[in-house]
Amino acid sequence: MLDSPEEEVLAKACEAIHRFAEKGDENRNSLLALGAVEPLTRLISHEDKTVRRNAFMAVGVMASNNDVRRLMKKLNIIPSVISKLSPEEDIIVHEFATLCLASLSVDFTCKVQIYEQNGLEPLLRLLSSPDPDVKKNSVECIFNLVQDLPSRVTVQELNGLPQLLDLLRSQYPIIQQLALHTLESITTDAETRTAFREEQGFSKLLEFLTTKEFSDLHADALRVIFNCLEDTESVKLIQGNGGLEKLLQFVITPTTPEVQTNAVKAIARVAESSETRKLLHEQNVEKALIDLLATENKSVHTAVCQAVAVLSKNQSSMDTFRLLSKAISEAEGEKLMVQILKDCCSRTVSHVAAILTNMASQEALRCSIHRAIPALLEPLQSTEQHTLISTTQLVAALTCETEGRAELRDAGGLPLLVKMLQSNNTEICRNACWAVSVCANDEPTATEMCKLGALEILQEINCSLNRRSKFSEVALQRLLDSNPSIKYSLTGRLSHTDITADGFYDPGQVNECYKVKGKGRQEEEKQKDEDESKASVSEEKPWSLPYDADFHNLISEAAKTVVPKNEKAEMYTALAKLVCNAMGGLVDIEEQHDFPWELHISELKFELQSNIIPIGMIKKGTYYHRALLFKALADRIGVNCSLVRGDYNRTWNEVLLSSPRKTGFYPQPQCYIVDLMHEPGNLMKCGTPAAIQYQTI
Repeated sequence: MLDSPEEEVLAKACEAIHRFAEKGDENRNSLLALGAVEPLTRLISHEDKTVRRNAFMAVGVMASNNDVRRLMKKLNIIPSVISKLSPEEDIIVHEFATLCLASLSVDFTCKVQIYEQNGLEPLLRLLSSPDPDVKKNSVECIFNLVQDLPSRVTVQELNGLPQLLDLLRSQYPIIQQLALHTLESITTDAETRTAFREEQGFSKLLEFLTTKEFSDLHADALRVIFNCLEDTESVKLIQGNGGLEKLLQFVITPTTPEVQTNAVKAIARVAESSETRKLLHEQNVEKALIDLLATENKSVHTAVCQAVAVLSKNQSSMDTFRLLSKAISEAEGEKLMVQILKDCCSRTVSHVAAILTNMASQEALRCSIHRAIPALLEPLQSTEQHTLISTTQLVAALTCETEGRAELRDAGGLPLLVKMLQSNNTEICRNACWAVSVCANDEPTATEMCKLGALEILQEINCSLNRRSKFSEVALQRLLDSNPSIKYSLTGRLSHTDITADGFYDPGQVNECYKVKGKGRQEEEKQKDEDESKASVSEEKPWSLPYDADFHNLISEAAKTVVPKNEKAEMYTALAKLVCNAMGGLVDIEEQHDFPWELHISELKFELQSNIIPIGMIKKGTYYHRALLFKALADRIGVNCSLVRGDYNRTWNEVLLSSPRKTGFYPQPQCYIVDLMHEPGNLMKCGTPAAIQYQTI
């Protein structure tokens, strides 16, 4: 019927399709499958007004479907839609044409096309339409467009600010919200902020903020103000029209965390002015901010910390902040707080933990708060979310130094912290990950957490698309960084920043996303066997790291022959030759399978009655023995290199070298593989046939 030559049939067919499409996405998919989209895109340009209007109604509704949008983009519908936004067109056409553009504008390519087809100008004009649906659809489309810089600039050039500001008086909250979001985006542009001031934008926003019925949108309005305060002129303006007092009122008066966060962010930005900092200090802003630390919202805490950092540029404010924390310490209030941590309800514990966390940010006070660590054991076993989060944050604050980490180990807090990693609550897990990452900054604590299964738990989390986060990645990385042996085993790579020390060993390759429980049982059984073996051999003579005289001689030799070299390339070559000579000399690539390294290694294991062989004792080594020795010696003499594990006993070292400077610019360093087997000291550029052959053949 959409191909009928009769206009009445076309109009009724479009109307029926519109009603059908409105009933759900499944119906829209059915229409797509039946081929309705292409004839509809033609009919929106039909000469008959009723046909055109009904076709637009169908197209506007169907555009909300992803697959329909893709086809519309392919059919190049946008120019036809924009052409029907003229003032003389039917208001129903305006409504559904803007609805179609709003749906299409979520796609980047469509956004660009709408902009290039000069779609912003009619959309801005339609913000003054008497129809609220037209306004809503137009401002939504504009909001999508201004996510890109060219559109943001064009809105200001087309004098779109007055229309957007007028929308703040709309009786429809969704229109107000979209207008605020659009203003937030375009006020990131300096020229727009100037125009915003000229259009009395500040006055209108402050009036908006004083209207209680708009309280649900105050957070959005504060974000616009935050952007505008980037300019000195705006800061002066807000000082003179009562805006500063209004911002402080949002901090003092109980409201939503989002509003408080945005108000504090605005205060932090306005406090960049020294004059404003003095005014804020006179109004006792410091106490209001410190009081906010007792709230249970991370965003508020973060905003307060930012504000405190800026306000502390004023000496009077800095002294006030110190007094607010010291007042607790000097009255030995931390003792009372520690007792509260043991005895009080979970909500009180959360507040106290937040205050102690703030106090712990000052080094002078942190040591006196370490006594709180044993009292944290009970809150760490709480079932209440806020208590666990605030307590874990306090653990992280108190363990940023060696003494705090030792206190947590001795108190038995590490098992509880590791257990929290398994929480199904995202915030609890993330805070636990952060605390683990802080605790992993020293080897004893990191080793203990690995024994408790933290490594396996974090691996499992990071192998899950749903549970993985930046916090879990950092925690795992910190644990691995503190134990290069495990890191090398799991990742197959040590970078130049991963320094091997006495006791480093290569336990072999392990798949990073293995089955954690199975591995855990194997490790427990292995540890049990080792403990029993050691006990049966001798209880009086514990195992200690043997002295590797040959390796230390090689260190001395490297210090004499490698370190004095002037160029990095010469140093790598000299060290490679030293390693090659120590490991059995040059091996012809055609005869490498006859090189008797396996027999030699077996003899050493039998001699030592151990699978752990000091590297200096190996006199006939293959690729991975030589690469390991090269890395160990390089770390000792301060030469940067990476250690990379390949397949089939292949391991190699990667180094970075820059070509000589010719044009006044430092060229990008290039990656090279060091030959330790066949042409000792040959530096092969990564990715070249020679390097690939060394890695694989």
